[in-house]
Amino acid sequence: MTVRIIHVGLGGWGGSWAREALPAVSEVEVVGIADPSAPTLEAVREDLGLPASAAFASLTDALAGVDADAVVVTAPAVTHVPLALEALEAGKHVLVEKPFANTTAEAAEAVRRAEELGLVLQVSQNYRWYPAPRVTKDLLAAGAVGELSAINVDFRQWDNDRAFEDHPHYRFPHAMINDMAIHHFDLLRMITGQEAVRVFARATYPSFSKYQDEAVASMLIELSDGLVVSYRGSWLSRAPHTAWAGEWSIQGEDGELRFTSRAGEPGDVSGDLVTVRKAGEQEPTSVELPTAEHHDRQGGLQAFARSVSGGPAPETSGRDNLRSLALMEAATRSAASGLPEDVVVPD
Repeated sequence: MTVRIIHVGLGGWGGSWAREALPAVSEVEVVGIADPSAPTLEAVREDLGLPASAAFASLTDALAGVDADAVVVTAPAVTHVPLALEALEAGKHVLVEKPFANTTAEAAEAVRRAEELGLVLQVSQNYRWYPAPRVTKDLLAAGAVGELSAINVDFRQWDNDRAFEDHPHYRFPHAMINDMAIHHFDLLRMITGQEAVRVFARATYPSFSKYQDEAVASMLIELSDGLVVSYRGSWLSRAPHTAWAGEWSIQGEDGELRFTSRAGEPGDVSGDLVTVRKAGEQEPTSVELPTAEHHDRQGGLQAFARSVSGGPAPETSGRDNLRSLALMEAATRSAASGLPEDVVVPD
């Protein structure tokens, strides 16, 4: 079964979805596109070779104008849940970009509605679909380094050179936590199989930062088994840059596992690396990583198509993603309050 897609939100990252991610997965077919910007809409339509009848100024128009099975939402984050709800009410399955929403309460509304209607609601947590974190998950489950004692995560990038008015990223709500750390929070849950219960976050606001909210944050995250994770993230780092998935050091009774992932362009797995250094060894051993048909957004999109076609529920379902989103929300609250905050997941 080929899943017929309406794609809404074509600017910026949404344009990359339209031109690079969606065409790469044979299980889906784009039958409609929607964006309120006429020039953006026309540019994507021409690039994809779609007829004028497949282009719409709104999701409402697209739902009325074409027959589709599902909607992919890559519009600005504040519109994710309203658009998802509109698609669900029209009987369509939904794949929505991260962050799912800016609050768990809003996201939970969409999750409940999808479950009531029996429709697939998936969040695109694209970093899960790389070989390094997936192998790390398996190694930890097999006890490769024994009982864990610490996890340290570092993310370092520099993104501060453009004019404020020309760069929407500077205006993204809580760009360090909501836009970037959400990836790492979701990976943390995936590789450990544990849930976060509490977080203490402190944000830094250098005078040279062009970000409206925090661009640097440090956090201590307590997991359900008592393990404490140390996280440091920065959009303003002049230190050597990490890969987008960060640099991870996972220490246990029997050794240390290190991994990094998503080093290049989306879908490039050449920079993925996992090493294990057993206790008493001087040098780490590299772990062979498998290949897959699709990675990054394409991997999640393929999983979505297979779920819609009767396959297993997606591992990044809206229900599951509430726990990543709740950690994000608690971290934002902690950075504002200066106090540890519990991770509260709505029903």
